[in-house]
Amino acid sequence: MTSEREAKLTASTEVRLPNLDGLITGATAFALAGRNLDATYYDTAGLDLARSGITLRHRSGEAGPSWTLKLPGDRVGQVVTRNELTFEGSPTDVPAAARDLVSAHVRSRPLVQIARLETSRSPVEFRDATGERLAEIVDDRVIVREGSPQAQEFREIEIEVFAKGRVGDQLLVAAVDRLVGVGCRTDTPLPKLIRALGARALEPPELVLPPVGRKAPLQRLVRQALAHSVLQMLQHDPGVRLGQNNEELHQFRVGIRRLRSDLRTFRPLLKPTPIQTLRDELRWLGSAVGAVRDNDVLAERLRAETETLPKEDDSGTRVLQSFLASQADTARSAMLLALRSPRYFALLDLLVQAANEPPIRAECAEQANRPASRVSSKFMRRPWRRITEAVATLGDDPPDLALHQIRILAKRCRYAAQAVAPVIDQATRLAAVLADLQTVLGELHDTVITEAWLRRAAVSEPDCALVAGELILLQRIDRARLRSEWQANWKRASAKKLCSWI
Repeated sequence: MTSEREAKLTASTEVRLPNLDGLITGATAFALAGRNLDATYYDTAGLDLARSGITLRHRSGEAGPSWTLKLPGDRVGQVVTRNELTFEGSPTDVPAAARDLVSAHVRSRPLVQIARLETSRSPVEFRDATGERLAEIVDDRVIVREGSPQAQEFREIEIEVFAKGRVGDQLLVAAVDRLVGVGCRTDTPLPKLIRALGARALEPPELVLPPVGRKAPLQRLVRQALAHSVLQMLQHDPGVRLGQNNEELHQFRVGIRRLRSDLRTFRPLLKPTPIQTLRDELRWLGSAVGAVRDNDVLAERLRAETETLPKEDDSGTRVLQSFLASQADTARSAMLLALRSPRYFALLDLLVQAANEPPIRAECAEQANRPASRVSSKFMRRPWRRITEAVATLGDDPPDLALHQIRILAKRCRYAAQAVAPVIDQATRLAAVLADLQTVLGELHDTVITEAWLRRAAVSEPDCALVAGELILLQRIDRARLRSEWQANWKRASAKKLCSWI
């Protein structure tokens, strides 16, 4: 996967592009041979990919892989950054790997050809004194052959920047300024496919985050809480499948956990049967994902700690890492089976439906239509009462298991505070302090889990027993420090100025 950073401008057929030499010091422009490109785009009949900012195409006329998948990224003004993946494959069959990466958005809906575009491309490349590519500007004249109700042609100027940092920024700004100076327009940057398909492709996706103002009804607050987490899962699903960035899996897992918590928080409002089904299925999915995430956390922890060990222990460290890698591979295979199962796609269907139309109990309909700012604080009372009562019973030297339970309760309370934060300002501050408490207790629990794992590893792989023993000592030192810190975090969280609104 690569990151594509580009700006898009439009131009009439009469506009003549300027001489592009001298955009910035050290960048030389080279006109390249023109190319004729033929691109066929695939999506569902309802354009679920396009409406979610995803494009999947097969294109001929260029060297290299012929299939491209572009995933949503960020936009700042004219500059759009997207993640791009390429695949080899037959022109008529979507590659299995590409199909897998969009499966959470597509689910049971078939992928079909939805547009065909022919492009006459005139490129100009920029290189520095060493010959390194800095950027490319292409003048594309596009004819829509299929996908538009009428014949359509348009012209688009793309500035793609490869250089990082200040050089890339300067090139981008200078190129846009010079092109605008000759008549190019800074219209809203849209992919060629969206321009070709028109209004249909600009319709909202199947799930959007509803706005919640001060006067919004409680039902909309519930919708926003559920939609936030479902969208988080959909956004990070491709990254989880790729497995190139641990943060993707972390955010996906957070989406699952927060969903379960929000369903618990708003349980008094919601019909019990569909909600219990969702929570059970999320527990199943969370278990499959959690095993992989726990291995990632363990690997990161051990990687840092083994660097502090003597050089003589390198062989034992390699045995330990090999043992963990084998365990991680098994967990990842199980997770991917879950993510590719009909059960997972059925769960996503249910989650999208629930986020769009929360199953409100009939007897709660009136309450659900009241202003959320007036009634939402009561949904914090149960999770807050549970954590305060649990802390009160801990005693002076609580066992690690009891502190782990406090961490779980802090997490639930934090998610509940985040759910009502759009209408209660104090909830945002409380959630931030609870996050600090959760972090300290989470790190403490990590030491417990790591020690237990090291003991099992030492039994299974005796050659790493010495290294395991040294690392166990580090866990105990770290745990003693964390046990002395968590109470200060709780004191801040339970201060009256933070929680008086509950």
